[in-house]
Amino acid sequence: MLSNLPAPMVGAINCVALVSNTIISCTPLFGFALLKLAPIKPLQKVCTLSCIKIAEAWIAINSAVLGSTQKTQYNITGDLNDVKYDGWYMVIANHQSWADIFILQKIFNKQAPFLKFFLKGELIYVPVIGLAWWALDFPFMKRYGKEFLAKHPELKGKDLETTRKACEKFKYTPVSIMNFLEGTRFTPHKHKQRESPYKHLLKPKSAGMAYALNIMNERIDTLVDVTIYYPDGRPNFWEFMCGKNKTVDIHVQTRQIPTQLKTGDYENDRSFRVDFQHWINQIWQEKDARLEGMSQKHR
Repeated sequence: MLSNLPAPMVGAINCVALVSNTIISCTPLFGFALLKLAPIKPLQKVCTLSCIKIAEAWIAINSAVLGSTQKTQYNITGDLNDVKYDGWYMVIANHQSWADIFILQKIFNKQAPFLKFFLKGELIYVPVIGLAWWALDFPFMKRYGKEFLAKHPELKGKDLETTRKACEKFKYTPVSIMNFLEGTRFTPHKHKQRESPYKHLLKPKSAGMAYALNIMNERIDTLVDVTIYYPDGRPNFWEFMCGKNKTVDIHVQTRQIPTQLKTGDYENDRSFRVDFQHWINQIWQEKDARLEGMSQKHR
């Protein structure tokens, strides 16, 4: 079996398969993306659905290849079966590795609507895959620090405007809006630098999620909260391709989103902002405790 090959060879096979699958899948994907530029609503909807089907096939092939070359055991607990393909969801997860994305795609592919990630603006320049994300209507976010905004006040709210335009497209086709609230991958250095009050998590950033919920409030009622733990340590991309992790623990919890937190003005209403952050912080405390429990179990 391929999983018995030396780790570097497994990694090479998986990387070649991933690149090949991506190039082959992007050919029709880009064709439908160009057609979608035509200002014809029925055509745009057909092209959007076609792009999603291509992306789901891409994920299925990636998962099948990884499954044939790795011995990784995915232990999934919680409410995954409560998630339905024809629903609209807000999905959040802790973020530790590029492997998180492959794992989320694996467990939700055709179980939930296609995942649309909030991405950093610079990622649109990644060769091939950046254009694929654009074709699939992934929202690209440009985050500005307080000091930068003080010098360039005209850019205030620009990232939220990008969120609004992206989410408007999500109203017509079932979607799972994926948001890594930590904004970046967890590392001990970032944990210390940002003075996180959590043991296993960075502080969550909730503005983008609040704004997306405000726009999608008529569609999204359910939050899908995913917790990922790597008993063998957080893998980098190459380590994951090589099958370093023999076990991955995943917990899925569905939560009803409080009605009063779906329609407020996060930017200008301080009371609403405090309530929203309090809700997210409670979820983050529970997630931190769950990660500690997973850690203790494997010790």
